[in-house]
Amino acid sequence: MDLGIKGRTALVCASSKGLGRGCAEALAAEGVDLVLNARGNEALEATAASIRDVSDVAVTTIAADITSEAGQAAVLAAAGDVDILVTNAGGPPPGTWTDWDRDDFIAAFDANLLTPIAMIKALLPSMMARGWGRIVNITSVAVKAPIPVLGLSNTARSGLTGYVAGVARQVAGSGVTINNLLPGLHDTDRLAMLDQVDASARGISEAEAREARTATVPAGRFGTADEFGAACAWLCSDKAGFVIGQNILLDGGAFPGAM
Repeated sequence: MDLGIKGRTALVCASSKGLGRGCAEALAAEGVDLVLNARGNEALEATAASIRDVSDVAVTTIAADITSEAGQAAVLAAAGDVDILVTNAGGPPPGTWTDWDRDDFIAAFDANLLTPIAMIKALLPSMMARGWGRIVNITSVAVKAPIPVLGLSNTARSGLTGYVAGVARQVAGSGVTINNLLPGLHDTDRLAMLDQVDASARGISEAEAREARTATVPAGRFGTADEFGAACAWLCSDKAGFVIGQNILLDGGAFPGAM
């Protein structure tokens, strides 16, 4: 299927690896020029080179911390008026309710709530003026099924979900869509870190922790970055113009609800 976005330009945040990279690669495969961002320059340039090797698109890189004001300014200056924005940032650390104080919550809000809001506010006006735009936020299944050890993420990402629900409907008539992708268990560095934490807490091996986590997914496996990226590319396409303010789960059937 031709997604109708060849020649568009996308800014994909935190895209040197994991789900962000999956989204960038899927968009490049559709002929979308890219502005890639990540904190680490080495991994970022390696990802950019890999994409250039297989896709005939322009790839611009900007190494910066997207959760800081200086990083956001640098990325926005490099990106210009893009057609597609994919927001993404690493999740806050796991723990229990007794571990977190005000500073922990502020840090989580800065990364997973206020940063995507800042990027949306900066790029949305030009999309509206041109009559076309796509914004996809990578959030978490935790906004539908809160995860006890990820209370910081539960709180910050739920706030973004509420923000998007209102804004998406206010701007839908301008030709811009805003939606959220909610990953469940995907085979990324984040999942490996959670396995390490779980193994340490339970006194088991990381392999045992991983096996136990896999058993919670009806699909019998973890998701891949490629699958996630394909879903993102479709949401960014001309074919998804009637999808407004939605929270789309990619979790292998783990969420037990009907809606």
